[in-house]
Amino acid sequence: MLKVFGVVVAAVMLSTNMNTRLDETSSIAPYADDVPSSDEAKRAEVEIGALVAAARGAPPLICALAAQAVRGYGWGDWSDAPTTPLGTVVSLRDHEYGSAELAAADVQLLLESLSSDDPCVRELSIRLLGRRKNETVVNGLVSRLGAPSPLLREVAAFGLGLEEAAGAIDPLIKALRDATAGVRANSAWALGRIESGRALNPLMDLFRDNTPMVRQAAVIAVGRLDSTRAAATLIRVVRQDESPAVRRAAAWALGQLETREAAEVLTGVLTQDSDARVREMTAWALGQIESRSSAPALISAARRDPDDKVRETAVWALAQIEDNSSADALGTIAANDKSSRVRGTAAWAIGQIRGDGGRAPAGLVQLLRDESQDTRLKAAWALGQIADSSTLPAIHAALRVEKSHEVTRALIRALLKSGERSEAALTQLLESRDPQVREAAVRGLAGRSPANPWPWPWPRPRPFP
Repeated sequence: MLKVFGVVVAAVMLSTNMNTRLDETSSIAPYADDVPSSDEAKRAEVEIGALVAAARGAPPLICALAAQAVRGYGWGDWSDAPTTPLGTVVSLRDHEYGSAELAAADVQLLLESLSSDDPCVRELSIRLLGRRKNETVVNGLVSRLGAPSPLLREVAAFGLGLEEAAGAIDPLIKALRDATAGVRANSAWALGRIESGRALNPLMDLFRDNTPMVRQAAVIAVGRLDSTRAAATLIRVVRQDESPAVRRAAAWALGQLETREAAEVLTGVLTQDSDARVREMTAWALGQIESRSSAPALISAARRDPDDKVRETAVWALAQIEDNSSADALGTIAANDKSSRVRGTAAWAIGQIRGDGGRAPAGLVQLLRDESQDTRLKAAWALGQIADSSTLPAIHAALRVEKSHEVTRALIRALLKSGERSEAALTQLLESRDPQVREAAVRGLAGRSPANPWPWPWPRPRPFP
């Protein structure tokens, strides 16, 4: 069983490293400026070796489950090829193992396996049982909420959350008072997935639990219930809880609720909290609430916060608020911030705010010469949104030196939308080697706008605590 556990864990860790590498190179992945250290690279090599060693001789079912951790998604996702090393011995696409009916004997075997002293057996068993909307499974898990073993109670609460079992609300509410912190936390998480308003008050009672993990789970669950009755209590948590993880979750929950009464408190948290991840989520929450009164605090954070992620999220939030008076400040940020992520998102934000026309800030025009291709793309897109004819010379100059075809197409769009109708200028573009550039020029000569490049920046943090 240790071998089986090793296969699954090694596959998951390998998947994590692969996803991290993808995030670090993708133009839309979060925090791509981070560069993996030599220690991280060495650790990835060790994990690959552990995976290969642990996989030898593993049962096909276990091997297939582990392979899911490193699969892709969509057509051609590595699992739909005509033949693979496992062949047709076992096929574990999501629609086959995620929702297919299990034989009654298999259900009973998996329920009994939840009592195993091996964590891998418990983990695989509950995930195979979860999300099946099976009454036998739900009843079996509810009965185990009262078991003597805290590990069994924990996994039962987890499984009821996977099942989103509406019939388990009362037992789960009772389990919020369990002596074991893991049971309380999993029960809170499960009630958040079920989204029953009856759980609101019992969940808020856990905001004073002595275990941060339990408080965090309860706060997240309340955020999913979408009840403004929780706003005042969440405000207290975001201001006073000693755990940064809990404060961050409370900021997320207030953003989910879009409670305007929280805006003033959140602006204070944005400027005063010592933890960067709390400030980052607070900026996101202010963007969700869209109160223009928070614009000065967001501008201050975008200019001065020492953390790149906080500054970028503050810039994103300003775009959500759409306060036109912040465009010039964003132009300064776009021109001067040390992070290409912040500069690019600032360019996008200016395009969002002044998308109906107006003057393009000088800092935005400056970004056409930025070292980052992604930033130049967003700047060109934003200039197309603003359509300021005074930027035409800068756009022409950028077109003469731009090497990226994608940015070039965005520049052509900006050129046309900003009023360029010179046949000489457009005819020159017809000589490009890029067929899409030539197509854009033809559309311009015909009086039609080229296709809209939409360099949507990925809002960070993602709206999950």
